[in-house]
Amino acid sequence: MTLHPVVRKVTDRIIERSKVSRAAYVQRMEQALSEDPHRGVLSCGNLAHGFAACNLTDKTGLRGSQKTNIAIVSAYNDMLSAHEPLRTYPDLIKEAAREAGAVAQFAGGVPAMCDGVTQGQPGMELSLFSRDVIAMATAIALTHNMFDAVMCLGVCDKIVPGMLIGALSFGHLPTLFVPAGPMPSGLPNKKKAEVRQLYAQGKVDREALLDAESKSYHSAGTCTFYGTANSNQMLMEIMGLHLPGTAFVNPGTELRQALTAAAAKRAAEISNLGEQGMPLYRIIDERAIVNGVVGLLASGGSTNHTIHLIAIAKAAGIELNWDDFSDLSAVTPSLTRIYPNGQADVNHFHAAGGMSLLIRELLAAGFLHNDVNTVAAHLGEGLQAYTQEPFLDNGELVWREGPHESGDPEILASCAKPFSANGGVVVLRGNLGRGVIKVSAVKPEHRVVEAPAVVFNDQNELLAAFQAGELERDLVAVVRFQGPKANGMPELHKLTPSLGVMQDKGFKVALVTDGRMSGASGKVPAAIHVTPECLDGGPLGKIRDGDIVRVDANTGTLEAKVDAATWAARDIPTPNLDSVHFGLGRELFAPLRGAVNGAESGAGVFHT
Repeated sequence: MTLHPVVRKVTDRIIERSKVSRAAYVQRMEQALSEDPHRGVLSCGNLAHGFAACNLTDKTGLRGSQKTNIAIVSAYNDMLSAHEPLRTYPDLIKEAAREAGAVAQFAGGVPAMCDGVTQGQPGMELSLFSRDVIAMATAIALTHNMFDAVMCLGVCDKIVPGMLIGALSFGHLPTLFVPAGPMPSGLPNKKKAEVRQLYAQGKVDREALLDAESKSYHSAGTCTFYGTANSNQMLMEIMGLHLPGTAFVNPGTELRQALTAAAAKRAAEISNLGEQGMPLYRIIDERAIVNGVVGLLASGGSTNHTIHLIAIAKAAGIELNWDDFSDLSAVTPSLTRIYPNGQADVNHFHAAGGMSLLIRELLAAGFLHNDVNTVAAHLGEGLQAYTQEPFLDNGELVWREGPHESGDPEILASCAKPFSANGGVVVLRGNLGRGVIKVSAVKPEHRVVEAPAVVFNDQNELLAAFQAGELERDLVAVVRFQGPKANGMPELHKLTPSLGVMQDKGFKVALVTDGRMSGASGKVPAAIHVTPECLDGGPLGKIRDGDIVRVDANTGTLEAKVDAATWAARDIPTPNLDSVHFGLGRELFAPLRGAVNGAESGAGVFHT
């Protein structure tokens, strides 16, 4: 396999850019690794507290330093469909660990909120910050120094990135991520989107809308569209933190149960007391981060990861930026058509060849680093191990070579015949700042919009204008003061049906915001994550109603066509944000709003 020259160039410059910070991180992890097992330095009182509730067998094992102790960190709750299957995992993992001669303890839980439940609601303003809260909660779970390996049980939007950021602060510990899997396919995504638009126009009632939504989100498991949750699972697999082929196996199946047990046994093998020790910091390096970016681009994954991957990289001492995304996107072929980039869901993608074929194609074409460490070295060298698929053979879990050709080229294409020659994300630049746009779901005829601006300081103002019939024209909707310092950078997916209605009527429509959009968005061109944000002096705050704004995903342009003197003379208004800083827990997050950095820096509160 010959690595693509652009992939090599981007990787090399990330390595050079990160030389000092990465070296400092590795030095900290190697120092921590040299002190293992940590419970050996605990006092008798410390240790007795740590295993007081264990059964006699596990307690006996933990009295010494020979048995591996696996920390279980879980995002389980039974309200959210994606995390409900995790309820049974701890007992399953503990039993499998004992069979492997190890011990597993439930080290701690982390909060898990759902952007689907909070979309368009005040709770969404806590969503992005929940990632860093989860990172800190993960660190608290691991801080007892009782553990030799970690299993992270999490699925959705901010949970997996948060867990990984937290685990990287304990990067000397081997870490596996264990998914729950997607729910079976329900109401087709196209039909669901149609009902949403009909509701936005007042053509169907709330009961019809709720019926459609309930048929789409209908059982335990991850939502089946390719949003941030399923992008998380893709990333954990292509970055070598899952066992191969585990991302999209449905919950409640015998194969899912077998994979969870196998993950526990593998955690024991790669623990710092095991035979094949593989600490997390040796897996997540510059090559693994580039593999994650390429996987995101090739699969048309969630734009949220243009923020999360930067924060994850930073936690490992690696400096990633949007220019890296842009250069890789220019050469990475688009290989999937999964909703919102097509009509198939992740179950259809999995059946067509799934992750094993996606990785095989990208490896063969030189878009991925194969010479990486993974949690699955027992199945083969480097990322090549992830071209295998798991099966049950007379009840025994085995891995076999995955398919070499797509079962449905309309869902999963080859690098020889991609859906597009470049990836799904474009970086936009201009006098409005820098932002990103996801183009994989936007039809070519909608990728350039030049129209008068209509400015809003709140998404509900836009919805009210739509309901009043005030937006029946070509326009660029500017929704500002939505950045992390202003109100936590909520997703604005609630706007998609209304904007989509106007687009379907033949109007040229685009959205520009310093906020976020859902990983499931894409039909309407949206310049998002615009940085600097308006509350931080970002030029997006200078836009006035009627200014001509150009959003050009083909050339990467984000520009207000206002003469330079007029532009320079304009000030940025100071909004009253009291209404979004108090109530429903938002006042508790004031310190995070004050400490957070910009979107291109990961929109996080951890600055080292």
